[in-house]
Amino acid sequence: MGRRIAVIGAGPAGLMAAEVLSGHDYEVHVYEQKPSAARKFLMAGKTGLNISHAEPAKRFMQRYDRAEWLAPWVQQCGAAWIQDWMKGLGIESYTGSSGRVFPVEMKAAPLLRAWLKRLAQQGVKFHYRHQVLGLQRNVLELKDLLQGSVRSEAFDAIVMACGAVSWPQLGSDGAWQQWLNAQDIEPFQASNAGVEIRWSEFMQPVFGQPLKRVAAWVEHSEQSSGDIVISHYGMESGLIYKQGRALRQLAKNRQPMALYLDLLPDQSAEQLAQKLQPGKKQSLSNVWRKAGLDAAKASLVRELVAKALWQQPEQLAQRIKQLRIPLSGFRPIEEAISCAGGIKPEALTGQLQLQANPAVFCAGEMLDWDAPTGGYLLTACFATGRAAGQGAHEYLSAKA
Repeated sequence: MGRRIAVIGAGPAGLMAAEVLSGHDYEVHVYEQKPSAARKFLMAGKTGLNISHAEPAKRFMQRYDRAEWLAPWVQQCGAAWIQDWMKGLGIESYTGSSGRVFPVEMKAAPLLRAWLKRLAQQGVKFHYRHQVLGLQRNVLELKDLLQGSVRSEAFDAIVMACGAVSWPQLGSDGAWQQWLNAQDIEPFQASNAGVEIRWSEFMQPVFGQPLKRVAAWVEHSEQSSGDIVISHYGMESGLIYKQGRALRQLAKNRQPMALYLDLLPDQSAEQLAQKLQPGKKQSLSNVWRKAGLDAAKASLVRELVAKALWQQPEQLAQRIKQLRIPLSGFRPIEEAISCAGGIKPEALTGQLQLQANPAVFCAGEMLDWDAPTGGYLLTACFATGRAAGQGAHEYLSAKA
C-alpha cells in the first residue's frame, strides 16, 4: 500500500482533495467529527443546490475578494468543469436564466451519495465521529467520539479542509486555529449575513415582508438590484450579501456602516416627484401607494425620512431614490452563510502548502477569501480542494 494521507473535514473541499489523491497510490483517510459528511453542503442544497455560475470568467473572478490569488485554481474548476464532473457522477445539471448552475434534481443529497460511493470505491477510508484534537508536524491527535479513546497517528501528508466558523453546529467550529500560528490567520468576520438595524416599534407590522425590486449600494460600491426581506433584527437577502465586502471595509476603517436604497429604481426622481404631488381628496397613504410605495416601502420611508419632508414631493423623491439606512452591524457569525478571514495567502505556498509546516496543505473556507452566494463559494471550495490535493501529490512525488 502507498503512503498515508489524512484529510481533515468531509465537506466539499476535503472530498475534492480526497478524490484527487485517490487517483494515486495513496492510503487516503478522511476524518470527520460529525456522524456524516458534508452537512453544510446538504443544508445549502435544501432549497436548491446552486453549485456554480456560468457567467464569463472575468466577471466570475471579480466576485472574489482574493481574485488574483484564487484565479489559477478557480479558472481550472469553473462551471463547465463542475458540470462535467457532476455528469461523471450521473448527475445532470442545467443553467438557469440568471446564469446559476443547479443539478436537475435541485437537491444536494443525490450528488453527495453518488460522490461518497465513488470515493469509497476508489479506496478512500472515512472515519466519522473522529475529532482532531491537535496537529504537530505530520502527526494528528485523534479522538474517537464513540469510544472516547485518543490516539496519535503519523501521515506522510495532511490536507486540512476544516471550514471556517459559520454554522458551527454543522461541524466547522474553528478549533483548528489553535494548531497554527496566530499571525498566519486573518480574524474571521461574518459574510453573506443579515445586517442589524435598530428599528422602532413602528416597523413591527412589516417584519417578514419583502422590499421588492429595489437597488442597493454602499458608498463608492457597485449598485445591484433585487429584493430584500425586512426582519425583526434588520434586513437580509442575497442583495444585502453582495454589499457585505464594502460594508466590512467601512467597519475596518472605523467608518459608520450605512446601506443606500433606491426604493423605486424604475422611476426617475422627476417622475416620482410628479406622482407624489398631494391630491385634494387623497390621503398621503393613497398618494404614496399610487406612486409605487407598497406597505413595506412606505413603512421604511416613514421610519427613516423626517416627517417634515413627507409633504415636499421633490425632496421626498430624492430621499426615496437614495434612502440612507444606518446599520449597527452584522448578524452573529454563527448565523452567517460564510466567513471572510482565515489562513493568509502569505502563510501558504502556491500549492496551498503551509510555509511553517510543509507536510500540511489547506483548502476551502478556512482560507482567507470571500465571495457572495450564487455558486461562487462552492466553486472555490471545489477548486482549492483540488489544488490542495494536487499540491500534496506533488510534494510526495518530489520526496519519492
